[in-house]
Amino acid sequence: MERGERGKLIGAVDIGGTKIAVASVDRGGRVLMELSRPTMPEEGFDAALSHIITMLKTCASGSMEKFEGIGIGCTGPVDARTGIIGEVPFLPGWRGRNIVSELEKASGVSAVLENDADAHALGEFDWGSGRGASRFIMITVGTGIGCGMIFDGRLYRGAGGFHPEIGHHSIDWKSEACSCGSRGCWESAASGPALAALALKRYPEAGWSTAKAVCEAAEGGDCRAKALTDEEGEALGIGIANLITILIPDVVVLGGGIMKSFDLFAPVVRATVQKRCRLVPLEHTKILPSGLGGSSGVIGAAGAWLHRQEESGTESAGVWQKDGTR
Repeated sequence: MERGERGKLIGAVDIGGTKIAVASVDRGGRVLMELSRPTMPEEGFDAALSHIITMLKTCASGSMEKFEGIGIGCTGPVDARTGIIGEVPFLPGWRGRNIVSELEKASGVSAVLENDADAHALGEFDWGSGRGASRFIMITVGTGIGCGMIFDGRLYRGAGGFHPEIGHHSIDWKSEACSCGSRGCWESAASGPALAALALKRYPEAGWSTAKAVCEAAEGGDCRAKALTDEEGEALGIGIANLITILIPDVVVLGGGIMKSFDLFAPVVRATVQKRCRLVPLEHTKILPSGLGGSSGVIGAAGAWLHRQEESGTESAGVWQKDGTR
């Protein structure tokens, strides 16, 4: 079945620190139905799994066996080989749980797991702003900062097949402690919660308790909020400049919940990158918003399932299989 052919559907699950989205997606990257609900991590893994199964059944018109497979993108450290979730600060109690085996048991079809930023990257590479790029970096900015990289059509994996935690490279080693145990991490300076915390510290009287509220105020002309988003844009730009200097990609795409306000941040991000990337040919790198919009996560999850099937069929490429062997 060709990649763009309509017909069978893929179940897609995008798990973030704030929201879980579930959809049915065809092989052309088209979303037929999408549902979402708050993550509510305090309810635990089993409750979330039950909600995911219910939403998948709804998206499959009652029977998950109508899916040819299920792709899952999940925030934080995950073991893409085994389907086991690692230590995710936003999902207490989920560590060690195998969401792949649980969904395979509930659906009767194969499932695969990727870090959510890797899934976003695969979706944008196939159907969004990363199409045609040989060297592509996807950055998701939301509850945390994730990064997926695709070089020469293949998702980059670290040793053992693990996802690099680029959101935790330090941009100010003397700054505040991060939940990972380091200091001055990119995520602790430029994520959604970082922006909300900065707003609370600087302007408690404004009542901006979320990054979304700060962005809306900035877009509405509030000078205080605009100063905050400019500071966030500079922090984002520093991290992006580091990646461009090291890797010189063709395209950097910014997605995730905070980047719904891409136009608010883009001028400062680009100015910061221009200022810091003096030793590389910056004119060869584009910084773009997600081309898949609010459905980028679920489309990417479907793309993750498709890519894994292609990997599994490429024995000579030395790609690890689902059981972790080569």
